[in-house]
Amino acid sequence: MKLIIAMIQPYKLPDVKKALFDADVHKMTVTNVLGCGQQRGYKETYRGLITEVNLLKKVKLEIAVNDNFVEPTIKAIIKGARSGEIGDGKIFILDLPECIRIRTGEKGKEAIG
Repeated sequence: MKLIIAMIQPYKLPDVKKALFDADVHKMTVTNVLGCGQQRGYKETYRGLITEVNLLKKVKLEIAVNDNFVEPTIKAIIKGARSGEIGDGKIFILDLPECIRIRTGEKGKEAIG
């Protein structure tokens, strides 16, 4: 079992969701977050003052999958999120030692579904 965490551009969320649904991945957690990477932010002028904005809006996806869904999930995220520009995002893959479905008490692969 793996936990896949992806940071993507907010405007790419519909494309990523469609690609994930096409890959038969329907379970995910989506969170609006702030962060910075290679983009390093930008400067804007507000009421005559130059302001540096270095925490940019991103969307964080968390998807728990069984081992046979790792590659299809990664490919779907890349397909939906890639624009070719700096700031497309990152994907992190973590081992998931245990998963428990609260409703039924199922554990492991059966709990993820």
